[in-house]
Amino acid sequence: MLAAVLFACSMPPAHSGQGTAVPIVATPIPLRSDQPEAGEVDGLIWRGGLELRSPRSGFGGLSGLLVSADGTRLSAISDKGTWLSLALSTDTDGGPTGAGEARIGPLRGPGGTRLTEKWDRDAEELARAPDGSLLVAFEHNHRIWRYPELSGEPRPLKPQPDLADLGRNSGIEALAAFRNGDLLAIVEGSDKADASRAYLWRDAAWSRLTYARGGGFRPTGATVLPDGDVLVLERRFNVLEGVKIRLVRLPAASLRPGARLSGTVIATLAPPFSVDNMEGIAARRSAAGETLIYLVSDDNFNPLQRTLLLVFALKE
Repeated sequence: MLAAVLFACSMPPAHSGQGTAVPIVATPIPLRSDQPEAGEVDGLIWRGGLELRSPRSGFGGLSGLLVSADGTRLSAISDKGTWLSLALSTDTDGGPTGAGEARIGPLRGPGGTRLTEKWDRDAEELARAPDGSLLVAFEHNHRIWRYPELSGEPRPLKPQPDLADLGRNSGIEALAAFRNGDLLAIVEGSDKADASRAYLWRDAAWSRLTYARGGGFRPTGATVLPDGDVLVLERRFNVLEGVKIRLVRLPAASLRPGARLSGTVIATLAPPFSVDNMEGIAARRSAAGETLIYLVSDDNFNPLQRTLLLVFALKE
């Protein structure tokens, strides 16, 4: 546990480039719109949430998420090929109370080229490798790039052998990076399937796994918990019920080539809980020893949707 905390504390900022300053309005939200006093849901304890808005058109579409070890800064990427760095203020329990300085900059390709086409810039997931580099998974043109920092120039990671046959909008949505260098990548897949394709990077090679799912849920994010288990964020949407999400815990010991991964659902949220199109997830250990879980939503740059930041403590 201590090693995981020290690893997180030693990591540099996700970017050092200036980017463009953007104003952010952060409005506190309750866990449930119909019960503002609600403080728990299944295996989670509510620590707080914010609705984030900006008058600038470049803000939104957030997917992958990283949070600093002290909870005072988050980094995210968007499906328009940009990165976001945002300062957070927190209460004594680690819950977010407001937003400070925010900057947005472009993700670039090898050689520093600007990503201008949807085919190239649809960034969906973000993870930090043990050496401090940032791994970004893209859809449409399916690939994983390694950035020294989000404002820097990437190097392509060795591709999975069969990514090219995925649908344009069915690529890697969940990416978890482990202290030993392993990576777990999970494909979103079809909404009618009962499983998703997954990949394990170990010993400088990819192997295939299967991620079991059902009920119309599809993986949209993943993070490594302090004990080494993986927490997967899943989302379901239909026009009658709206958005529904759940969190699934995968034991670290289950990650092996050829495995069919099947985890334990620790929480399910749907309206009137405060949810939207949740696509980013991160975890950190608080000063009080709690495992804090952060979720962020992708508003698709749609005025009918919201950018939400939700923070929970994991019941352990």
